[in-house]
Amino acid sequence: MDPYDELLRGVRTDQVRFRRVELSPPWTLPFDAEASLTLVTPLGGEGWIEGDGAPRRIAVNDTAVVRGPGRLRLTDRPRAGGSPATAGPPGPTVLLVGTYRVWGEVSRRLLDLLPPVVTVPCQDGCSSLLDLLNDQVADGRPGRDAVLDRLLDWLLVCVLRGWFDQPAAADANSPALLRALSDEAVGPALRAMHAAPAEPWTLLALAREAGVSRTTLAGRFTRLVGEPPLAYLTEWRMALAADLLTESTAPLASVAQRVGYADAFGFSTAFKRLHGMSPSAYRDCVRSPECQAEKRPG
Repeated sequence: MDPYDELLRGVRTDQVRFRRVELSPPWTLPFDAEASLTLVTPLGGEGWIEGDGAPRRIAVNDTAVVRGPGRLRLTDRPRAGGSPATAGPPGPTVLLVGTYRVWGEVSRRLLDLLPPVVTVPCQDGCSSLLDLLNDQVADGRPGRDAVLDRLLDWLLVCVLRGWFDQPAAADANSPALLRALSDEAVGPALRAMHAAPAEPWTLLALAREAGVSRTTLAGRFTRLVGEPPLAYLTEWRMALAADLLTESTAPLASVAQRVGYADAFGFSTAFKRLHGMSPSAYRDCVRSPECQAEKRPG
């Protein structure tokens, strides 16, 4: 199991909003400050994302993934010193915009992995998705929203996979986990933990997977990821456990075994240390509408 696959599979939401907008210059479109993720694709014209460093241009068949909450906006022309720069392209700009409010601990880890803005040219299977999405936005038949939700999920995964494949995704400015996955020693250890989180991993066992000494793995892992291997493993297990508790009615002992704990007591201790409440209290909490609203990002 590759961590990329695990993280992408964890993108889930209970609220997606999708729209097609046509804008005539001059125009500015603020992003939803409360959305966890926003996808935007120009079907005609172009735009600039600004509010976080240098403005970023997105053109036809580019897709931008914007992580929220934040204060970014999309405009027909970038600003210089607070004033509009040269005029943007003439004519209207047509945009497909989808906003996500995601939930789940695994999804949160994906959000933490992303920079504020990811821009990827749509290619391969992603391009055909844009045509399908555009058609469905104008389709008034029953079930349209369900189709749009699934197509938007597909586009998000397609775009993020394209970004993961870019060389820049693993450069010195990229998130630590992406750099670690490309490391010849740390990468195999990370993949082993994600492939089998229930295994009784020790530092020695992980070092054997990586083909290095325990000292080498511990040092390189901590330097690249920001924490020791077994601390990372515990956090990953607890993220998986939180989603299992939310999605199923499995007994705590069963959840504990699925994430590598032989008994519910040890599992409960580790879970409470990271989440601030026992597994049973967490399960009760996320089934309360008030608690869900508090726990969901964005």
